[in-house]
Amino acid sequence: MKRSSIVFLLLYLGTAHTRAQTPVRLTLDDAIARGLQASHRVAEIDARQEAARAVEGQRKAASMPQLALLAGYARTNHVDEFGIPGGLLIYPDVPDSIRSRIDLQWPIYTGGRTSALMRAAAAETNAIAQDRDAARADLKLDITRAYWAVITARASVEVVTEALARIGAHLNDVRNQLNVGLVPPSEVLSLEAQQARQQMLLIEARNLADTTAADFRRLAGLTPDAPFELADRIDTPAVVPRQVSPLVEAARANRAERKALEIRVGALGARKAAAEAGRLPLIATVGGYDVARPNPKIFPRLAAWRPSWDIGVNLTWSLFDGGRVKAETAEAAANQRAAEERLKDFDANVDLEVRQRAADLASAEAAIAAAEVGVRSATEARRMIADRFSAGVATNTDVIDAQVVLLQAELDRTRSLANAHLAAARLDRAVGR
Repeated sequence: MKRSSIVFLLLYLGTAHTRAQTPVRLTLDDAIARGLQASHRVAEIDARQEAARAVEGQRKAASMPQLALLAGYARTNHVDEFGIPGGLLIYPDVPDSIRSRIDLQWPIYTGGRTSALMRAAAAETNAIAQDRDAARADLKLDITRAYWAVITARASVEVVTEALARIGAHLNDVRNQLNVGLVPPSEVLSLEAQQARQQMLLIEARNLADTTAADFRRLAGLTPDAPFELADRIDTPAVVPRQVSPLVEAARANRAERKALEIRVGALGARKAAAEAGRLPLIATVGGYDVARPNPKIFPRLAAWRPSWDIGVNLTWSLFDGGRVKAETAEAAANQRAAEERLKDFDANVDLEVRQRAADLASAEAAIAAAEVGVRSATEARRMIADRFSAGVATNTDVIDAQVVLLQAELDRTRSLANAHLAAARLDRAVGR
């Protein structure tokens, strides 16, 4: 019974290990969703947005009445009692003073300062939300780049592996010809040198596939050793939008960075208004309810708990502040102008960026068409030269050259397809999609 339990446990652990090593199959959308969920950059901006909301709550609370409970105890020296002889005691000796108070403070006029600060805080919260969207868009582009980089690297490995198989088969044929004396040994040596070079290319391609896979795992939130498969094919055609002007308008309307700049321009305007409000008076309602022993507001002074209350209005108007309000206003105005200039600079650059990305995508599509022609021509040329070599009318050098041209053409097609997908992703990022 004990031996059976051990065997069952080993089988269970082996099955669990097999399940743990099952590759995760991911589409591009799956990878983006996982990456956004696991991103530390997005989590950081989320925390900043929570902090901005807290600041917004602070600004709102500043306009509300503040109610506080105060209490205190004081011990004083003994004093000579004072009163009317044989009558009323006016000032008794009470060394222990205990006071409690419910205090009310309510600003009823701040010259617009409080409301301006509330608007600025709310605007900053909204601007950080746009920052979050911009960070998500950047991360989406990074994941897309890494996704297609992995597919490109793995496709390059397949291309070089197929080329090695072709040159290996040809090398066997040439060695057979050498054995019967049809070719000199130099032909075999030349092929072996070319085979060694392609083996080096394969080593480099596999290393690139490993490094791109590690980068993809980091961006997609996978563990460093997690196996994965990518569902998309590199030969899927990319859709090319033909009209550039609507894309520019869409970028100005959709880009989160521009929205954040617009919001911050308004927020800085509110901060300027808040700074200017420092020239105006502040009016606040104050009041309270005291219970003290003795109560200094009640005469004559008695060693007993006595209640009292008060209510009033305070006016504070700074007549001279050494230029503080003027400096704060100038600072806010300068920051607002700086934000406006950044917005204008963004508008000037977004047109160029969209046009460049659209041109890159069109160029990548044209390169795909050219690469397809190159692969077809190189494949047919290699076949014809191989037939001529078999017939004895072509040299081994001709075969090697044809295979090298075919390998380069296939690698060019792979890179062109990947560049088209990446160019489409960059255009989407520039437009704000």
